[in-house]
Amino acid sequence: QVQLVESGGGLVQAGGSLRLSCAASGRTFSSYAMGWFRQAPGKEREFVAGVGWSGGNTYYADSVKGRFTISRDNAKNTVYLQMNSLKPEDTAVYYCAARYGRLWYTRNTADVGSWGQGTQVTVSS
Repeated sequence: QVQLVESGGGLVQAGGSLRLSCAASGRTFSSYAMGWFRQAPGKEREFVAGVGWSGGNTYYADSVKGRFTISRDNAKNTVYLQMNSLKPEDTAVYYCAARYGRLWYTRNTADVGSWGQGTQVTVSS
């Protein structure tokens, strides 16, 4: 498994932007597809975005498509989530996720091999 540590969460006004980072340990980061999930109070954890080995394959939840961008820098063992035009309904704990494979295609939490500890994102209206 790969060890994951998120950072970059915080408080932002609606319409603002944040960039989350997820740093991965190990020497085979490029062998993992990476994703982001989020969980709001009282709700189930939901898929947000995923990216494959190379960074070219991306996959987004409809709720964030056009506003969020997932990317990765394999040289830095880091995956990012750029969040623009934030809305109060984006408020959640955001979790970095990894699965061994070439592409990210799943919305299922059961398909995730490793999780980060989560970082809080709060969007005020």
